[in-house]
Amino acid sequence: MKQANLGLDLTTKRTRKREFLDEMNRVVPWAMLVGLVKPHAPDGKRGRPPFALETMLRIHFMQQWFTLSDPAMEEALHEVPLFREFAGLDNWNMRLPDESTILRFRHLLEKHELAGQMLETINTLLRDKGLLLKAGTVVDATLIAAPSSTKNASGERDPEMHQTRKGNQWYFGMKAHLGVDAASGLVHTVRATAANVHDVVEANSLLHGEETDVYGDAGYRGADKRTNARPVKWHIAMRPGKRAALDKNDALDAILDEIEYLKASIRAKVEHPFRVIKRQFGFVKVRYRGLRKNTAQLTTLFALSNLWMARRRLLKV
Repeated sequence: MKQANLGLDLTTKRTRKREFLDEMNRVVPWAMLVGLVKPHAPDGKRGRPPFALETMLRIHFMQQWFTLSDPAMEEALHEVPLFREFAGLDNWNMRLPDESTILRFRHLLEKHELAGQMLETINTLLRDKGLLLKAGTVVDATLIAAPSSTKNASGERDPEMHQTRKGNQWYFGMKAHLGVDAASGLVHTVRATAANVHDVVEANSLLHGEETDVYGDAGYRGADKRTNARPVKWHIAMRPGKRAALDKNDALDAILDEIEYLKASIRAKVEHPFRVIKRQFGFVKVRYRGLRKNTAQLTTLFALSNLWMARRRLLKV
């Protein structure tokens, strides 16, 4: 009986996971992102030789795309040849990163706040390709659930998370606030707060400063009157009850309803990145304790969502 060649990939089927990784491999600006990390990386003069920065960055991104914890990512590298191939670890006798190595790399990114720099680098690339404009911004927020159980080492819930009510439903966790390009739906600003912080509080911090028009739902009423208000034109949605009371047979009310419809069609762009991270990447609950770590993960997710949403146009360019 012949011995199996464990280093040979006999897969011929182009699975959805392989297609996804192939597309992301082609659109992620690896060299630019590695250049951001390199000045902060250990010199490797002590201990075992470190893994290549691009390898660790690829592993970090796979964690975000497939919702994998550090231990689960280590196991996946041992069990899934496709993941090793994507990370550049497909040599059958090559040493693989353990969960501690993966954890330390993530802490390195968090310590030097590199997630925000990665988002800016990716957006600069998209802007240079003509995919990101600056004339208008759409603002919105979404709730991200956090574990409410107290069965942990501290015996309490995360003190930086909070509960809030939306309609008749109570939620515990954090809130992700986004500033999105009104033309393309690509994210340019990410802010994270406890769930009980009102949307309008973060409204002006979601602007990049070069837009002339801002669109938001009814929760952003009064954003133009706050102390940190920017000199822009706010297009805020009419309250649902007031719009429902419009008489469609009245000429003026019909025009107002049409205006609200047009504003809603622009605001809809902000739902696309939310859909990508929650449905495409499977991010529906925070993984870490504290806002700082979760903000870094959110920023990374939205940076990657920009590449995913623009991938076909990037590949054509």
